[in-house]
Amino acid sequence: MSQRRRNRGRRETRQPGTPPAPALAERLARRVQREHPALSFTRAKQAVVAGQVTVGGEVVQDPGLVVAPGVRVVFDPALPALARPLQRKVEILHADQDVAVALKPAGLLTQPTPEREQDTLVSRVSLALTRRRGERPYLAVVQRLDRNTSGLIVFATSRRGLESLQAQLGERSLGRVYEAVVEGDLEGEAGTFDQDLVGDGTHRRRWIAHPGEAGRPAVTHWAAVRRFGVATLVRVTLETGRTHQIRIHFAAAGHPVLGDRVYRRRGGEPPAPFPRLALHAAELAFRHPADGRPMRFQSPRPADLAALLNKLAAKRSTAPSSRRPPSRPARASGRPPRRQR
Repeated sequence: MSQRRRNRGRRETRQPGTPPAPALAERLARRVQREHPALSFTRAKQAVVAGQVTVGGEVVQDPGLVVAPGVRVVFDPALPALARPLQRKVEILHADQDVAVALKPAGLLTQPTPEREQDTLVSRVSLALTRRRGERPYLAVVQRLDRNTSGLIVFATSRRGLESLQAQLGERSLGRVYEAVVEGDLEGEAGTFDQDLVGDGTHRRRWIAHPGEAGRPAVTHWAAVRRFGVATLVRVTLETGRTHQIRIHFAAAGHPVLGDRVYRRRGGEPPAPFPRLALHAAELAFRHPADGRPMRFQSPRPADLAALLNKLAAKRSTAPSSRRPPSRPARASGRPPRRQR
């Protein structure tokens, strides 16, 4: 017998009862059913949803997850059944080997806090990319959005992507443009806040640095887009990206972001009720880590923010025709906002 025929015979030999290794990636439920012929496909799906299947040592409840060849899948009917997982959707505008751009809804954390929340934008993007690729992706946070802010956010999906995006943040070339509705009638058509920020690490609060107080540089450019008398829609461009930078700068100038319950000073009612921050990350621009080509993304105004603008416009159209005296101009303030109690 030739050497080639002997080798071929060895490759085709496997232990009795052992299913053949998959040659291609396949859906998790299909993989379970194939490896356990006694199970129907429906029963295999039910086992996955019930949490009785592990992938790479971890319980996965998504029957449609694409599993790559070589990844260990174990069905254990002795595992206790789990509650059916929530449908956690995420909109990914772009994903490749280095970056992923997603649209964060308001009310969702970007990443877990020390409380270890399970449903975050990071977990949703990770799951979505896992389903696409058949294996858990590298995913690193480059920027963050507040829980109650909506809009575009970029993640690194490789070490090269992380280093490149961090460098662009450091050199202030990663473009971020927001839409915000702020209280009052801003004076002027455009302006810049160039005020250092300091913070209390214990209570995670920040404010404008007092004269002589060392702070971190923070620069915010703004332009008025639409006026409602009692509020102004502004386009905000970040030069730096400090935590709560937009909120602090506008609040210190007497024009807090509508819906901000942390930095808004006491006194008077807001011009319109809004359950979250009237702040949306509308545009994102960066150089691709692989070849430097420009990447630009835009996000339409979310429905709740559009409804707020319509409400403010209707309120102004029914208001008395007498002109309201303008609020004080947006200027620097060294006094921190009062703590809400």
